[in-house]
Amino acid sequence: MYRLAMAMTPERATDVFDPATRAALEAQHEVIWAQAPLDEDEVRSLAAGADILVTSWGTPPLPADVFAEGGPRAVAHAAGTMKNLVTVELADGGPALFSAASRIAWSVGEYCLATTLTMLRRVREYDASTRAGAWRPEVRGRELRGRRVGIVGGSSTARAFLAMLAPFQVEALIYDPFLTTDAAAGLGAQLAPLAEVMAADIVSIHVPDLPSTRGMTDADLLAAMPDGGLLINSARALAVDQDALLREVGSGRIRAALDVFPAEPATSFPQSLTDDHGSLLTPHIAGDTLEGHQALGGYVVGDALAYLDTGVRGPSYVDPANWSISA
Repeated sequence: MYRLAMAMTPERATDVFDPATRAALEAQHEVIWAQAPLDEDEVRSLAAGADILVTSWGTPPLPADVFAEGGPRAVAHAAGTMKNLVTVELADGGPALFSAASRIAWSVGEYCLATTLTMLRRVREYDASTRAGAWRPEVRGRELRGRRVGIVGGSSTARAFLAMLAPFQVEALIYDPFLTTDAAAGLGAQLAPLAEVMAADIVSIHVPDLPSTRGMTDADLLAAMPDGGLLINSARALAVDQDALLREVGSGRIRAALDVFPAEPATSFPQSLTDDHGSLLTPHIAGDTLEGHQALGGYVVGDALAYLDTGVRGPSYVDPANWSISA
């Protein structure tokens, strides 16, 4: 039996733990649930004597003294990035870290597939036309099958999207400086230079927010996209030159499905993104599904428990060696 400290508000706990998982954990372990408000002092109190500290969105940054001698041996983060939660020093040599980012990736992959099909088949145009009383506007949708798809970044979200593209027999190209040719092939893609990837019919962005990725999709690369091309960004807005993107979409030459924006929450947009059907805008919800959120707590806690039992590093384990290039 382990002691699990749930450093999240009651509302968040309901969001990321389905009832069956919650009941199973309480039956097998000592589980301490936080009460709102949740601040550093409450986290310290919860963590005292705990084996696993379970966190999520809304958990304050973890003070280093929480992990002094006798502190939690693992942090299971039922959310995505942990970079706002723990320091670099804590990630390297501190407790074992587990993040639900790889589970969220599946939800993001579904979003990318859904937006790709929606935009290719011109669903938005058909919906607007039908509602306006017009029948079959002068526009025809395209199929995904056999198209060339460019993937920028080999993250877990990219891998999920590639897995979902497999039945469509697309020609997948991927750019990632940390990916080998064999590893790309294992994902069902061909490793290619960024310029070649950006020349695909459909381009999907999957890079973390790092100094090296900001603005990497610049004006020249966007100009290299073919007429009628589609850009999907469910990763980080600043990876794409925003001024160049607005020009390309505003001209009608390419279209875009955007789930991330330079400043969030985004409540107003340039006219080039709102005056026609050349873009699809969503409020940073690519990874937000009912089933996905309910699975997050069990996903990371299960891996943390297995690690304490056997030392096995499950899919949610955060490797300190990859901290600098992770999202």
